Amino acid sequence: MIRASVAMITYNGENYVREQIASVLAGMGEQDELVISDDGSTDHTVQILEEYAMQDARIRLKTGPGRGVKVNVDHVLRECHGKFIFLADQDDIWKPEKMECVLQTFVKTGCSVVVHDATVVAGDGSTVLRDSFYTFKNSGAGVLKNIWRNTYVGCCMAFRQELLEDVLPIPDTIEMHDQWIGVINDRLKGGTCFLPDKLLLYRRHGENSSNMSHYGIKKMLHNRLAFIHELHARIHEIQKNRSC
Repeated sequence: MIRASVAMITYNGENYVREQIASVLAGMGEQDELVISDDGSTDHTVQILEEYAMQDARIRLKTGPGRGVKVNVDHVLRECHGKFIFLADQDDIWKPEKMECVLQTFVKTGCSVVVHDATVVAGDGSTVLRDSFYTFKNSGAGVLKNIWRNTYVGCCMAFRQELLEDVLPIPDTIEMHDQWIGVINDRLKGGTCFLPDKLLLYRRHGENSSNMSHYGIKKMLHNRLAFIHELHARIHEIQKNRSC
């Protein structure tokens, strides 16, 4: 039985993906798996992934749908068989103790989702930009809190396999898959555990698929309304199915 799955998506990540894969593998056990879905990279990312997969049987490679980040996340999550699922970006650096620390938290607390702190670094992987991502994000659980300003950061998250039943499919109209996973859990299950441990170097550079800045008020309101609409529809659907 697979203990934990690490779900990673890649796209043109040749500059950083070697360091990230090496850091993930260093903290994994023999009962764990690393599932990577590449979404049509045109650089040397696929060759790098194939090189690692040939060397380590715990790695499974998948071809992404080629429709962007959210759809590829949905795709790779469906391929994960572990009791616990970790989300991973292609360009961060995991601390060696990250996986074991998070897994121990699941066992000790019985929670459904674990979110840990991270140190924000520049592209070189060593220059510190922010000592604590928690402080920057004002991280914490809560439906309204995280609809207004999302503090669920995918690369710092792990959750139980059974949550996928409620999370998937990830709606096309929402902006962030990590926000969706966190808020769905807050709404239906609760029990999110926020760890103060800085278990990851969160790398920020010009090639990130997400950013830390804010955008215009019109887009912000549109995104929140779309999220609320999808959340209401999903909760209604889940409650209807469970009452049958």
